[in-house]
Amino acid sequence: MTEAEAIVVETVRPGQASEKLGFIRTLYFRVLVGIAIGVLVGALAPGAADYFEPLAQGFIKLVKMTIAPLIFCTVVVGIAGTHSLKQVGKAGGLALLYFEVASTVALVIGLIIVNLVSPGAGLHKSLTPADAEKVAAFLGKQPKSNFVLDLIPDLGGSHVLSVLLIAILVGVAMQRIGARAEAIERAGKVVFEIVAMIMQLAPLGAMGAMQVTISKYGLGSLASLAELMGCFYGTCLIFIIGVLGLVARIHGFSIFRFIRYIKQELFIVLGTSSSESVLPRMMEKLERLGAAKRTVGLVVPAGYSFNLDGTAIYITMGAIFVAQATNHDLSLGSQLALLGVALLTSKGAAGVTGSGFVALAATLEAFHNEVPVAGLALILGIDRFMSEARSLTNVIGNGVATLVVSRWCGDLDREQLARELQNDDESR
Repeated sequence: MTEAEAIVVETVRPGQASEKLGFIRTLYFRVLVGIAIGVLVGALAPGAADYFEPLAQGFIKLVKMTIAPLIFCTVVVGIAGTHSLKQVGKAGGLALLYFEVASTVALVIGLIIVNLVSPGAGLHKSLTPADAEKVAAFLGKQPKSNFVLDLIPDLGGSHVLSVLLIAILVGVAMQRIGARAEAIERAGKVVFEIVAMIMQLAPLGAMGAMQVTISKYGLGSLASLAELMGCFYGTCLIFIIGVLGLVARIHGFSIFRFIRYIKQELFIVLGTSSSESVLPRMMEKLERLGAAKRTVGLVVPAGYSFNLDGTAIYITMGAIFVAQATNHDLSLGSQLALLGVALLTSKGAAGVTGSGFVALAATLEAFHNEVPVAGLALILGIDRFMSEARSLTNVIGNGVATLVVSRWCGDLDREQLARELQNDDESR
């Protein structure tokens, strides 16, 4: 393993004598430092947001730049090297089935808890034209032009599914004619080397993102809507520990050990509020856990559009909260109809900051006669803080989905999975 590959998978195994030094040298420790500095600077110097925002945007753009070539290489190599195309079709079909079930469960849990807790009840908020203007401005805002950021090509986001389709077709064609994919496999290794270099900038990206969040919205915005925040974070925990934990246990692994195994990626997501920022690292780690390359290449990219559990919870809870806060009572029939619409709108949310808010707006737009879209102004200030929970839940959910689908397809090395999770425990 090269030094760069070691950085990607972060397999630090320090001895007892140098355990503290080993921890300080890890990427996730540096990310934590970056988050702390970002919060401190955001609170003390909120006017510096314009200088820090390019750090966050630049890091995420750099990672997204590698996603398309990485997915292409991984999927082509995985499919071209398979003995049966039926396995590829089976993996894709089972993944879509899992995605739909998981998303529905997430939506239902969010709907039940927000009705039980009723965080918006009693607020009696009156909306003004200014509220509608705030929401419209947020939804229609364009990123500022920046010469350095413009140099980085945009190859992620909505392009992911298109790249996945092309990669599947190329992989199938190569498998049918018996062509080898050594050159593409080597190209994939080059991309991972690039990812390893980019990951060294993760602390700067996390610092920039947190500074902008704190400076723009302030810690005071959390206090004003603390009940909704607590309700949402609690629901995400219930889903992760209860639902995903049960799924993991049924399929032979512990959700807690899995979370510890990807803790470095979760810290990066926490700092950047973007699940896409760790997509390359997650693909690498899931392969190390014993999932087949072709399954990882299919399930992970598709999951970033079709299996956003955290976003699903956010949509139902956000919509009902707005209805409660603005004194709009939704009947059971209307709530079930909203759930059905959310099943579709949640699929359009990419793994980037703010996409969950856009999906929520699209959901409320379908019910504008019952719930005012302008009511989203009530949660606009805390959306960035809720984005962390959305992204963390999405990443964990996609990781579990990949291992589950891989086992369903019979290509999960269960001994390697147990060994990797156990070794990670012993290295602590």
